[in-house]
Amino acid sequence: MMEELKEKIQLVPAQPGCYLMKNKHQTVIYVGKAKVLRNRVRSYFRGTHDKKTQRLVSEITDFEYIVTSSDLEALVLEQNLIKKYEPRYNILLKDDKTYPFLKITKEEHPRLLTTRKVKKDGAKYFGPYPNAQAANETKKLLDRLYPLRKCRTLPDRVCLYYHIGQCLAPCEFTVTKERNDSLVSEISKFLNGGHQTVKEQLTEKMYKASEEMNFERAKELRDQVQHIEAVMEKQKMTLTDQVNRDVFSYYVDKGWMCVQVFFVRQGKLIERDVSLFPTYQDPEEDFYTFLGQFYLEEHHKKPTEILLPENIEVDMVSQFLNIKAVQPKKGQKKELIQLATKNAKFALKEKFDLIERNEQKTIYAVDRLGQAMNIDTPYRIEAFDNSNIQGVDPVSAMVSFVDGKPDKKNYRKYKIKTVQGPDDYESMREVVRRRYLRLLKEELPLPDLIVIDGGKGQISAAQEILEDELNLTIPVCGLVKDEKHRTSSLMIGDPPKVVALSKTSQEFYLLQRIQDEVHRFAISFHRNVRKKNMFQSILDKVDGIGEKRKRLLLKEFGSLKRLKEASVEEIQRVGVPQAVAESLRRIIDEEEKK
Repeated sequence: MMEELKEKIQLVPAQPGCYLMKNKHQTVIYVGKAKVLRNRVRSYFRGTHDKKTQRLVSEITDFEYIVTSSDLEALVLEQNLIKKYEPRYNILLKDDKTYPFLKITKEEHPRLLTTRKVKKDGAKYFGPYPNAQAANETKKLLDRLYPLRKCRTLPDRVCLYYHIGQCLAPCEFTVTKERNDSLVSEISKFLNGGHQTVKEQLTEKMYKASEEMNFERAKELRDQVQHIEAVMEKQKMTLTDQVNRDVFSYYVDKGWMCVQVFFVRQGKLIERDVSLFPTYQDPEEDFYTFLGQFYLEEHHKKPTEILLPENIEVDMVSQFLNIKAVQPKKGQKKELIQLATKNAKFALKEKFDLIERNEQKTIYAVDRLGQAMNIDTPYRIEAFDNSNIQGVDPVSAMVSFVDGKPDKKNYRKYKIKTVQGPDDYESMREVVRRRYLRLLKEELPLPDLIVIDGGKGQISAAQEILEDELNLTIPVCGLVKDEKHRTSSLMIGDPPKVVALSKTSQEFYLLQRIQDEVHRFAISFHRNVRKKNMFQSILDKVDGIGEKRKRLLLKEFGSLKRLKEASVEEIQRVGVPQAVAESLRRIIDEEEKK
């Protein structure tokens, strides 16, 4: 296979473009860009690499490439391909946190809200704020100072906000457009750095109220001044030109990159974002990829300007992001870049020990597990467990682990449909057939290893379906438990034999985590099915309760225990007629006496 790839590399042109690395299932596992495609692709199969890059290369069985006319086009194409394929070795920021903003709505009577989504709806947005608490504190302060309406829909009478002076009550009183525009203008000035003026005005009013012996009013004004100091003035001033900026820098060590982003708003450094990820190509290329995804789909609102470190093509970034990009050479802006670099270096150093420990428990454990079982490294593992009580309500569950970590979006639950009574082998045959027949039909990635909760019988049942019916050659292993229901041994092969694993090894702990997780998932599913069936079994005995009323009762009471404790009146309040509610109460009482 490696010889075939090396021959294919000779055909790759020396042009800019993107390349897509694929595994044995033809799944795209990595997307990259390069100024010279041939050199970049060739580099993966030459020389020595660190362990994480070796893992990537060991999975590659094929690749594709797309030639572009410029490096900028390659960067745009790379973002689109990552978004389409979501390769697991790429930088993915889809789950990255978003920061809250303050929003003044564009309505007849505007409202001040906190939000994490910035839309093109004509509203005014201010931020981002370092966290939800900071945004909420600022909003509370502005609510005290500027009485915009609070209710989402106008009520038919004044509410508490009016009585405490935080709303003009447009629901009952006339509030002119000029008055609303004035409040919006004052809030905008405040959030754009005008809070000092507001603070001075309030301080002056406080002294005046004190001189007039109106101490209660003076205390209210003093509290507002203190709130401004606490919320708006606790940040260190970094720049004086009031421009909103994002400051980027990075540091690379031992095949990992840390990118630090400083958010500067109205001249203040309000927060930073720290991202840590493995790098598989030139640091500059991975930094471009990071930049492209950082502002993808409004994860972060674009500022007026971004500051970039050395070795980055400013014009290309500016054109790609449609933002003014600057590479400072001296002064405060240069110092900010250096500060971000310094923080990236420290963050990377501090987290290396944690990363190493985590990889020992996951990726390295997966490598060693494959070696112990004499199979290819099982990057994707799927595990099954059956659950029933004397054959009642039989169910099965499947969990998925990728690189030794739970892949919860691919967990699956199965109600056993074709098996009568407690037949663990037939139940296993049914769920294995259903799972992998569906993957074949939908052309989805297959696992590298299937783990069965059980011994020889369960392994043979699963292998029979995979090999004889579906013509698949996926390794199947079984986890046998001891008398204390703890993971005892690992079995694989035909006929199944015990694999020697140290019970103190990370690969054995990985198997324990997988078995415990699939058992937990199966038991919780079975418990929910039993609870629902027990609940509905009583309802089936009552004339006048059909599917609609079953759903209403189940939604209201949730469990058989709560239903048994309900009175006739409480059952009626769900929408059940009195005669039917009395009949249900009578049947429940009869069941209790048995």
